[in-house]
Amino acid sequence: MNNGWEFLQELLSIHGPSGWETPVQRRWLDYVREYAEEIGTDAYGNAFAVLNPDAEKRVLVVGHADEIGYQIQYISNEGFLYVGRIGGTDVGMARGQRVLVHGEKGAVSGVFGSLPVHLKNANDEKLPKLHELFVDIGAGSKADAEKRVRVGDAITFNYGVEKLTDKIWSTRAADNRIGIWAAAEVLRRCKKKGVKIGVVAVSTIQEENGLYGAAMVGQSLNASAAVVVDVGHATDMPLCDFKRDGEIRLGRGPMLSRGSVNHPVVVGGLEKAARKGKINYQLAIDSRASGTDADAIFRQKGGIPSAVVSLPLRYMHSTVETFNLDDLDNLADLIAQYLGGLKKDENFAVSV
Repeated sequence: MNNGWEFLQELLSIHGPSGWETPVQRRWLDYVREYAEEIGTDAYGNAFAVLNPDAEKRVLVVGHADEIGYQIQYISNEGFLYVGRIGGTDVGMARGQRVLVHGEKGAVSGVFGSLPVHLKNANDEKLPKLHELFVDIGAGSKADAEKRVRVGDAITFNYGVEKLTDKIWSTRAADNRIGIWAAAEVLRRCKKKGVKIGVVAVSTIQEENGLYGAAMVGQSLNASAAVVVDVGHATDMPLCDFKRDGEIRLGRGPMLSRGSVNHPVVVGGLEKAARKGKINYQLAIDSRASGTDADAIFRQKGGIPSAVVSLPLRYMHSTVETFNLDDLDNLADLIAQYLGGLKKDENFAVSV
């Protein structure tokens, strides 16, 4: 395994739900400082690393550091924890899962309780409502639980990387640690290539809660354009319908989206770079919105030309998000190839 994959595995081992990204950002900044001339953070914890800070044109390469999870809303007299959502969690997947509760004194192990099949009736087969989910941390009472946790503490699933093959990894938080890994890796490759334009790798906060971090960085980092890296749905699995969901397969390269926020000049440049570099890619659509940080970035500064490049991912927002390392390597290669071909005075505007 090369050092880049070791760094990715390390990012996937860190827990950082929306609003609690600091441990992820610290490790990310420590890694990127070798490839940047400037690094920094803002008031809310967005992190960035800049190559060629004095260049006339600056392109952001953006991923988000946060992951989905839950938050303690209520502690019962019996010591069970009831929760609210952080991001788009799937309530139906929660029961029986291992979790970590991130208390002030450190992480506390727990499990989402699940009624045994022997005790269920027909109504119990239905998906639980959010307020019916509860976490068991082994406490005997509310007072016992409150010695270790309190209302407002974040909760994440306690799962790491499983290597299904050398190339296929399965994990929690691929959405979107792969994005901040890619931003760092593109910065590294751009430095090695001697790219002359300004390249700003960005690790944003709170995408899963509403693209909040991204809404801050386009203006503050003086972006001329942006390439946002996130995950997209791989549809090469049972229950998907290509007519409804499109055809996206693991191992056939990153996804390049067209439509909506995706700027045609930037998308065209990425396609040209892919052809020149003989890099496989797959086309996808964003017919109304991308659902990524690009939706917040492209509105800033009177319109920042932006495009989304995604990693095909099976089982999004689960503990077993599954992807192909070759697709991720090609994704970083594509963006670095594109940035390396830009002129110092590149004009990203649509010709009307």
